[in-house]
Amino acid sequence: MTYKVIVCDHIHQSGLDLLASQGDIVMENLASLPKDELLERIASADVVITRSSTDVDERFLAHSGKIRAVVRAGVGVDNVDIDGCSRKGIVVMNVPTANTIAAVELTMAHLINAVRNFPGANAQLKIERKWKREDWYGIELKGKKLGIIGFGNIGSRVGLRAKAFEMEVLAYDPYILPSKATDVGIGYTSDFNDILACDIITIHTPKNAQTKNMITAKQIAQMKDGVILINCARGELYNEQDLYDALKSGKVKWAGIDVFSKEPATNNPLLDLPNVYVTPHIGANTLESQEQIAIQAAEAAIEAAKGSSYPNALNLPIRESELPQVVKPYLELTQKLGFLCAQANQGVITSIHIEAQGEISAYGDSLQTFALVGALNASLGDKINYVNAPFVAKERGIDVKTTLKQESETYKNHIYITLSTQSESITFSGAVFEDRHLRITSINQFQFDIEPKGRMIFFRNTDVPGVVGLVGSILGNHQVNIADFRLARQNKEAMAVILVDSIVPNIALEQLKQIPACLGIKVVNL
Repeated sequence: MTYKVIVCDHIHQSGLDLLASQGDIVMENLASLPKDELLERIASADVVITRSSTDVDERFLAHSGKIRAVVRAGVGVDNVDIDGCSRKGIVVMNVPTANTIAAVELTMAHLINAVRNFPGANAQLKIERKWKREDWYGIELKGKKLGIIGFGNIGSRVGLRAKAFEMEVLAYDPYILPSKATDVGIGYTSDFNDILACDIITIHTPKNAQTKNMITAKQIAQMKDGVILINCARGELYNEQDLYDALKSGKVKWAGIDVFSKEPATNNPLLDLPNVYVTPHIGANTLESQEQIAIQAAEAAIEAAKGSSYPNALNLPIRESELPQVVKPYLELTQKLGFLCAQANQGVITSIHIEAQGEISAYGDSLQTFALVGALNASLGDKINYVNAPFVAKERGIDVKTTLKQESETYKNHIYITLSTQSESITFSGAVFEDRHLRITSINQFQFDIEPKGRMIFFRNTDVPGVVGLVGSILGNHQVNIADFRLARQNKEAMAVILVDSIVPNIALEQLKQIPACLGIKVVNL
């Protein structure tokens, strides 16, 4: 089966190459088409990739045909009608982490500009041709107290870099475990007033009902005289009028701003103030981040087209934005494990057992829904979704059970999925390591550490010499390149997980089955 992905806007060539390399993906790059022509072509797509140049609005949705997912190659989705997509059954995804390092480094650039006034010194020397060193006394970061609001991917990395400048760093984020900060030598507070007492404050939160106008005149009045404020996250986190007044009065000494309430911000009053340093929303504007955005958008489109998962979905019934950061990747992992189980154990599903260990056990209902979507997608495709999955399972007589354990026997959090058919049962387990690294940790009794991604062969055999060589020879004879090979052994048996770059021909599979030591072979595709 093949799937069509249409690229509506220009993305880095690496993303296009990734899409083109998939044997079961037909990619059409229509970024150069006039929008009217583009709309006439999108109806045949399973997934579309957009950027800011294509509005996913009422007109777009009227032409959406069989589109099941929209991938916004970037963070912002202001040009996407998420409610309209939801009514059409279209999942909306973005790419929120690809620009992490770019945003971190821009924050540090604004931080240093604010204490040393590089733009002003540069302008005086280059434009006015004046050499007046006495005009440019700054302050040092060493010993200053930096308050970080929001300690996710970006805020945490800003904190680590600030520590390298020998700053005292304090984090505020009610959605993380304090240990995420304290384990790396950064202070944590649950009292927002502690942040307001810092010398420099930087904010790294999404914009939502809780964070919009998070800093107003009330909070600024509690800050130190001469405080420095940085915002490279989203517009309207600081109330711009209140910030303007505080900058003009000198209560706020300097501000570094990359984002505004209305953009383009060419007429924003903040631009008139000498103690504001501004950039035109360039947090993601590095060559490296643009490449990563394209790659991650392509990866998301591939997974969504196949129905194996919808990473960073914004309009699922389970509101991911309201879940702790630790839970989100486990939802994606759980769906992938369910999808793998159903591919590796084909037949009529009789039962699905989900076991969640650790703090993720508090989200058993959500994990169960994602597991069912993954398991049922293998047979039902786009007929299954996050709303109807529990009802479909019940209609089919599938015994669904969820076991919750507050303590994990191995990892901090651990998820097990056992899927049974009338002929056999299979169990996959998985965990998420630092920075959202999803891993399969076991298949039945065999222990692994492998990413759930791509085309995989599961080869079980008696543990005797020569098997690995035979497997490699057969695949090589059929021009199937091995990208990764993981082996586990248990009770005189062995299992190999073989990641391959292309579709394995049926004749090759038959030859693998004929190896005398072979006890079973499964092929799955994520």
